[in-house]
Formats: sequence, C-alpha cells, structure tokens
Amino acid sequence: MAAAAPIAGRGRHLKREVGNNTVNITPRNCRVGVDIGGTFTDIALDLDGTLHSTKVLTDYTAPERAILKGVKAVAEMAGIALSEIGILIHGTTLATNALIERRGARTAFVTTEGFRDVLEMRTENRFEQYDLNISLPPALIARADRLVVRERIDAAGRLLLPLDEASVAAAVEKIAEGAYESVAIGFIHAYANGAHEAAVRDAILKRLPEISVSISSEVSPQMREFERFNTVCANAYVKPAIKSYLDRLVVSLKEIGVGCPVFMIHSGGGIVSVESASEFPVRLVESGPAGGAIFAADIARRHGLDAVLSFDMGGTTAKICLIENQVPKTAKTFEVARTYRFRKGSGMPISIPVVEMVEIGAGGGSIASVDGMRQIRVGPHSAASEPGPACYQRGGKNPTVTDADLILGKLDPENFAGGAIPLSVDASRNAMRDDIGAVIGLDPEAAAYGTCEMVDENMANAGRVHTVENGKDISDFTMITFGGAGPLHAARLCEKMGISTFLVPPGAGVGSAIGFLKAPFGYEAVRSSVFNLSNFDFAEANRLLDAMKSEAIGFVEGGLEAGAPVIERTLFMRYAGQGWDIPVPLEADRFDAASAGRIAAAFQAEYERFFGRAIEGLDVEIVSWSVKAASPLPPVARVASIAEGGTVSPRQRRRLFEAAQGAYLEAGIHERQDLKPGDVVAGPAVIVERETSSVLTSAFKAIVQNDGCLLVTRQ
Repeated sequence: MAAAAPIAGRGRHLKREVGNNTVNITPRNCRVGVDIGGTFTDIALDLDGTLHSTKVLTDYTAPERAILKGVKAVAEMAGIALSEIGILIHGTTLATNALIERRGARTAFVTTEGFRDVLEMRTENRFEQYDLNISLPPALIARADRLVVRERIDAAGRLLLPLDEASVAAAVEKIAEGAYESVAIGFIHAYANGAHEAAVRDAILKRLPEISVSISSEVSPQMREFERFNTVCANAYVKPAIKSYLDRLVVSLKEIGVGCPVFMIHSGGGIVSVESASEFPVRLVESGPAGGAIFAADIARRHGLDAVLSFDMGGTTAKICLIENQVPKTAKTFEVARTYRFRKGSGMPISIPVVEMVEIGAGGGSIASVDGMRQIRVGPHSAASEPGPACYQRGGKNPTVTDADLILGKLDPENFAGGAIPLSVDASRNAMRDDIGAVIGLDPEAAAYGTCEMVDENMANAGRVHTVENGKDISDFTMITFGGAGPLHAARLCEKMGISTFLVPPGAGVGSAIGFLKAPFGYEAVRSSVFNLSNFDFAEANRLLDAMKSEAIGFVEGGLEAGAPVIERTLFMRYAGQGWDIPVPLEADRFDAASAGRIAAAFQAEYERFFGRAIEGLDVEIVSWSVKAASPLPPVARVASIAEGGTVSPRQRRRLFEAAQGAYLEAGIHERQDLKPGDVVAGPAVIVERETSSVLTSAFKAIVQNDGCLLVTRQ
C-alpha cells in the first residue's frame, strides 16, 4: 500500500535574501488549502493562525494554472516567500466531472465469464415505477470493450474454477490490439479472494508494462457486484487523466518555488498522499464537498451545535449535509450523475467511503430556462467559468442565478470578488429578457425573481428530502452556510424550510478550502465478509480487523506528527435474509467468546433507532466491516457567548428585492471587516466581504460573535 509522505515545512531551516545578505528566519506554520470547483478555484492560506484567501476562475484547459495563480496571490497577501509554504492540501471535482461528462481514458473491463453484462443489467430495480420512458445512465464501459475470462471464486473466497490461462492470454491480446489506456478488472466474489484479479493484472502488465490497471479487490473490496464493478471501472476510467494532472501540479508548484509536500483530500474527509490519490482517484470524486462538511463540523464544535445542516452553494452546485454530534454523516456508497433529481438508483453507484450529502445543479452559474410547460427551470447545466454568467462579460449569453442575484440587488456590480470581476447589470437584464421574459411575458426583474425562487425551492426541497430520509425534522437544525453563493441564499432557504438560525463563518466564500486545513490525515478501509452471530468465529474476525487496521494505518502513518492514530470501527449488519444493512459502531478493538451477544444487542438498539422496533427470532449477520485510521483532531476552544450590543447603522443603502414581500426594499450595506463582536445588523441588509455577501431579509438580524461568525436569527 502507498503510504503518505512525511510532512515537511515545519521547523525547516529557512533563509531569505535581505539586500546583499542572507539571513536566517524563524520557520512559521504555513499551510495552503486549494479547492477546484466548476466555476472558481478557491485558495486559503493559514499563516500562524491568520487566514488569507482568494478566488480565481477555474481553468478547464489546465486546472493547475489557476492553482499557481491563486497560490502566488495569497502568498503575496501574507507577505511570505512561496518556499515558506509547509504543506498544500488539495481537493478537486475533476474526477467527478470526467465521469459526468464521459471524458475519461479508453478503458477495457475484464470480468468473469457470464458476468459481462452486469454493468447494463444493474440491479433491475425501477426507481420510477410507472415511467415508460425511464432513462438510465449508459454503462461506463461499452459492451465491445468488456472481456471475459474463465474463473470462479465462491462467496467464502474458496476456489471453484481455476483461472484459465488461455482465456487470460486471449484477453491480454485483445487489450494490446485495442490500444487501451487503462484496464479495470472485476471478478465475481473477488472481495473475498482477489488472487485471480492480481494474477490477471500481472499478466497484463507483463505484456503491456505502461498500461494503467485497477482491480476491484483493492479499489472496492465490497459485496454486490454491480456497485463493485462500476467502482473499479470508474477508477480505471479517470486514473490516467488524474495521475497526469497531479504529476503536472507537483512539478509546476516546484517550478515556482513551492517545494512542500502535496496531499489530497478524499471523499471520506481524510487526507492522503498524492501517490495514493493517483492510484485510487475514484476516492476523490466528492473531495471538494467533503472539505465543506469538515469546515461546517469544525464550526459546530466551536459553537457546541449537535444538529447542523451544512449548506454549501458554489458556482456550479449546491451541497447539503447533515452534521450530528459535530460529525458529518458518512456512507459507504453514493451515486454520480443521476438522471432523475433526488431519485436513488438513477445514477452511477460508487462504492467508497464518502461524506453523505445531497448535491444538485443549483449554483451561481446554473442556467435558467423555460420548459415546455412554460415554467422556469434552473440547472443542472452551468455556465461555469467559461464563458461564465452573462454579467461576467466573458461571452456568456444565458441567464444564470448570479445574473438574477445581481438584478435583485444581492450583489454589488462594482465590488464582486473584491472588484476583480466587474459585473454588467445590463448584460444580466438582456439575458433574462431574451431567454426568460420574452418566452413567458415577464420583465427582467420578474424573470430574475422567478429564477431565484425556483433555485431556492429546489435547494429547500433537497434539504427537506435529505432530512426526512434520515428520520429528522429539519426545523430542529441550525444551518451553517458557506460557498460563494451560500450566504446570498441562506435567509430565503431558512424561511422556506422553517429554520430559525443560521451561521455565516469567517472565510465562508472559501469554506471548502479552509475545511481542507481542518481535515485529519485519515483513511478508511472497507471490506465485505459475512459472519453469522449464531456461529461467530471471533478468532477469524480479529484477523480481519487486524489486517484492515494495518491497511488503514499504512495510508496515513507518514502524516502523523505525533502519537497514535484514532481508530474507528464500524460493522454493517442486517437480519439474515434482508437485502440491506445498517451501520453499527464497534466499541471494542478485540473479539472474544462473549462478543456475539454484545454485538447483537448493539445491532438491535441501532435497528430500533432506524426503524422503530426490532424483529424477534431472526439470526443477525455482519456483512461488511470498516476500519478508519485518522490523526487526532486538535481540541478546540468553545466560543464564549456574547451579549447583544447596539444595532449598527449602515454607511450606505441600495435596493434589495425581498421575495417574501414581493417588493424592493431599502437595505443597509455593511462591510464585514468593519463589524466587531456584539454588533447587531438588522435586516433587510447585505453584509459584504471579498469572496461572498450575506443577505439578511427583514425577518432576520445578525449578531457578530467572538470568533467573527455571523449568528443570524429571526427577529
């Protein structure tokens, strides 16, 4: 297993040229977080606890160029040399975009004879029972590129049919003749015994040493062949492009003087080395949004909040995540590229540990249009960074959410992104008039109002669905909002969802990048292995957990600065005969003869919590296991409560449209940097900062907290 490289940059002996002399300087703790989004690339630099940040437009041709530009900018803000950066942590949506847009490598899939069509047969579930024109995502690998070999392992990992060397040789020759860049290997029951997959990989690499190969027993050693096959195919599909990008990034950073280690944030919210990320790029699919959830969880810890709804709205998508007891909710599978909004089963399943969230195409760059029923629709298509919203004046002609926000007074055309991107109100009005107003007979203001209401209702509905699916009442939650567009829409969302309180943290516009700096070095090993509690083999279970613990620690041990990692163990359990399982935390680190009873009791309690009551008389089984190793989170100081001070008078005002009243109101404009702890800002108001703006409707007021957060509550 690839292990993380040791951290450099702390305690290094540094020198700086001062005039004609070279002087020693005291090394400082300088860390950089970089988040590539669909529209903006966010950069956050933490220098000895002081934050510097910026946003630059994402460069789709060469994403590393935006990173270099942003890193130079924040280093200049901080007044440091690029060589003083001690660690760079990166998250990206490039793997996600490659899967959604089908822009990956030419890939072959090798599988067990008889299972060639699993990718198209899927699970045979109909997520939309009465839709005669149901649309499913096509298989990632076309049938002509799927090859079979004769072999068979049973569900317990025992050999049923030896690997047929002739069929392996034939498959290798077809791969050589097909000029493939990458190969995925997925055999039936390889999660229990991956020997055959490894043997075929060796045969391919012997014949084609330069080709990229991924095997399911390493990428996703979990049961359910459709999900596992799809995951290894996704890994192979994006692996050449992601590896090439990461190699270019590391080299480019060194060329400008950033010689520190580069680490990646993975979908489960932990940090791994670039080498590990290059080998298993499918684990990067939700890396950016995971950083946002970590950022929100850190704020929840500081404010002692146990029921938090994380709301991250960027330029391309909006993400909603539940954070309970100050920990983001996680899962071991999720879907990419759903063809039906909110419909489980309509997308491409990926079986990896992931921070669980709902993600919809509702960002600032999401394009508004009119459908056949003469209704306004928003997304999922985005203007992205090229050409961008119409108001950017970079060639975009379609109306977007950002254009609507500008028309309604939520944005200042002269002070967007700190004035780096001047906005054109006329361009936004023309786009709204041509694409929306002219079709359904609305003026630009009404079209913008309809666009914002539609996108806000889409996001509010996503939040309701997500909380209901988890058995929660959304009105019991506090929202923590961030992202470039999140604070613009948070108040209206809270009105729609019945939430009475939300927080806007400092640096909200680059929240995910800041979250990367809060993330632990961590890796989660997940395997499927069925154990019935009625005849529980505790010795074999101990061997399995020990092997998984070693695997997880191997990925993070280089990132541990001091002390042992924190180990978390989870069992995925069900009643025998059921088709799905639930997570059950495992407190003990070793099993003994009495463990079966304790595990059964823990399962019964969790089952009752999920479904209301347990089932008597059925055997219980463990189907999958998870072991997570992570560096300890540093203790955080609780933010002391603050007395409400006086209401701050605005220095200027502008017209702001308020949806709840259906009219423009005079709103006060406040610079966030001018506010001090205890200050109260009453809505309607806009609190402006470099990377975002917080819009307060007349129903809300904001109180500045001791840590700089805006605590926004109903008046």
